[in-house]
Amino acid sequence: MAPRLAIVGGGPAGLTLGLLLHRRRIPFTLFDLRPQPTDAELAEPSGLLDLHEESGLEAIRACGLMDEFLPLTALCTQAMTVADGSGAVLHRSEGGPENRPEIARHDLTRLLLRHFPAASVRWGHKLVSAARGPSGSDPGAVTTLDFGPHGTQDFDLVVGADGAWSRVRALLTDVKPAYTGIQYLTATLRPITRYPVLAELLGTGMLFCLGAGNCIITHRAAQDSAILYLCVRGDDPDLLARATAQGTERLLGDDELFGTFTGAARELIAEGCAENARGRSDAGQSAFVRPLYALPAGHTWPHKAGATVIGDASHLMSPFAGEGVNLAMWDALDLAGVIAAAWEKSPGDAAAFRDAVDEPLGQFEKKMAERAGVAAEEVISNTRMMFAEDGAKVLASMFQGGGE
Repeated sequence: MAPRLAIVGGGPAGLTLGLLLHRRRIPFTLFDLRPQPTDAELAEPSGLLDLHEESGLEAIRACGLMDEFLPLTALCTQAMTVADGSGAVLHRSEGGPENRPEIARHDLTRLLLRHFPAASVRWGHKLVSAARGPSGSDPGAVTTLDFGPHGTQDFDLVVGADGAWSRVRALLTDVKPAYTGIQYLTATLRPITRYPVLAELLGTGMLFCLGAGNCIITHRAAQDSAILYLCVRGDDPDLLARATAQGTERLLGDDELFGTFTGAARELIAEGCAENARGRSDAGQSAFVRPLYALPAGHTWPHKAGATVIGDASHLMSPFAGEGVNLAMWDALDLAGVIAAAWEKSPGDAAAFRDAVDEPLGQFEKKMAERAGVAAEEVISNTRMMFAEDGAKVLASMFQGGGE
């Protein structure tokens, strides 16, 4: 019997892995809990991902997509503005060499799906549980996936690319993500011409506006829009949700939130709050509040045969180093190589494949954890800097010293 491979999760990690396997003619099935995204949904504004040379861009090259990828990076330039809590600009640049091009998350998804084997995807399949053990039809050790109304299926290797609250990860470790102390409101402002203060500050790229331990981050997005993130510290993960529900007055009047922000920065916050209020009554607007969660830096688990996790399922971290998607695609790139090597050693034989992939899979997990641990420490350092009282000055100084 041929080896059976499953990928759970259709984010960048799962789609990249699947496409790399497809290019090697290795069959697999990818399961995603969402309905298949429509063209209209993927045309909506979405967050930016900056891909790095040794990771995200290398995966794009391995997928044979660089020529199609580059035109998709013109939406937001690498121009960078840093301002303080009054909106006073401390640093502005047009960006350095295009070594970390930005692509919208939806554009990356659409690019990968364009070349993905449609017959290999099962949309609308929510994983209920995963269990390890012998199957009635196969005396060898397999992993059984339970998709509720869609039934159960057995696989020789399951890759969990199912994000922060991964059910596949539960096969490997009991560790769960913890609240980081940071939460944010996201609002999509469009068209940007309706927001002249933001348009002037933002320019063609990205803006960081930092003050009194909190921050505003915004960037250009699709459909002549900008996506605005209002980020605050707080021990209570529901603090920001309650504050925004009470209206602009609470957010702008409380010094623990944005009460110390003035001038242009204060106007940005008011615009975000207004959009959030519209989002509660108009499904066409995009606004929501979320706390940030992370797995422990350098998180590892004892290797177990038959299953592994990649991307956020393996090393969830805050976005303040731009490494999450890059690590996810790097994981996919390396894991595809491990699977391909084992596949060549065991043509058409599931038991031989399980034996061939097991030791290299454990080595892959160690390597993945080491580099994710380094990135997680960078995230922790950047978070301390950005949410410090003098975060704007420190960030501006870093960029002026060549840190872009």
